[in-house]
Amino acid sequence: MNTPSSLTALQVMQDAPVIPVIVLNDVAHAVPLAHALLAGGIRMLEVTLRTPQALACIEAIAREVPEAVVGAGTVRSRADAQAAARAGARFAVSPGYTCAIGQACRDAGLALLPGVATGSEIMMAQEDGFTELKFFPAVQAGGVAMLKAWSGPFFDVKFCPTGGITLQNAPDFLALPNVVCVGGSWLVPGNVAEQGDWGRVTRLANETRVLHRQLFGG
Repeated sequence: MNTPSSLTALQVMQDAPVIPVIVLNDVAHAVPLAHALLAGGIRMLEVTLRTPQALACIEAIAREVPEAVVGAGTVRSRADAQAAARAGARFAVSPGYTCAIGQACRDAGLALLPGVATGSEIMMAQEDGFTELKFFPAVQAGGVAMLKAWSGPFFDVKFCPTGGITLQNAPDFLALPNVVCVGGSWLVPGNVAEQGDWGRVTRLANETRVLHRQLFGG
């Protein structure tokens, strides 16, 4: 049984400039992938609930790679939140926001990064106490210009843009004062797990750390 986590959404966001958005079809790939990302300095791992093996992959990483912090992405229901928590996830990421999702994650002890794409959704999440939000789908929903527009009325909200983010456009998002990190699938290309090219994953993860140093120093 999962116990309530002291992890916060802000801590998840602040750990690295990119949260990898991971889709896994084979549980055998989960542990080596987690080790490859860790070797590149990325330890917050979002495994999306988009495949039948996703929960088993979360469980394997939680059990065998304790240095990583594994979370569940594409959490859309109370059942998703409960299953993710049982599997060992410590945080959840949702594509949208409802009050029911917020309460389900609180009940399950999961830090939640809820998805928003409109001002009304931001206000709904804020009413329920969420001020660290995923902007999704970021590029399609207005990108950098939208985040700049939101910085006035939603000055107290921090965002993780996800959706259409690449290594090339990530600096434009990370340079914004209301952006803490971005979510990106480019760290784990679609064929890399099947090929077992874990060195490539580590190189891609290292590139994000270099990017962060270039932008912010340190």
